[in-house]
Amino acid sequence: VQLQASGGGLVQAGDSLKLTCAASGLIFSDYGMGWFRQSPGYDRVFIASISSTGGTEYYGDSVKGRFAISRDNTKNTVALQMNALKPEDTAVYFCAAGARPHWVGRGHLDFGSWGRGTLVTVSS
Repeated sequence: VQLQASGGGLVQAGDSLKLTCAASGLIFSDYGMGWFRQSPGYDRVFIASISSTGGTEYYGDSVKGRFAISRDNTKNTVALQMNALKPEDTAVYFCAAGARPHWVGRGHLDFGSWGRGTLVTVSS
């Protein structure tokens, strides 16, 4: 399984940014997908996840109402739309594929494949 995240960059507080993750090597439409982030010195934190069909979404408390996850099963991509960005959103963002088909969760153990991450920096 290969997951390639893109779209990171340097933005100002209040701006929006959209991350995209392209997946290959799996039957994409069978797997839940998720986004996590990690800041220096901190553990990897759950941001959002979406079920294989897109019908169920979960969000971390710190991003509810600001971030939105979506997926396109025809293109094998999952996206994270980030709005009203804050300096504390600065982190490396990772996409992840579910550890087993037709399951979506919010913990690290719910995901079995991880991408390399893309850096998002939000200046104040």
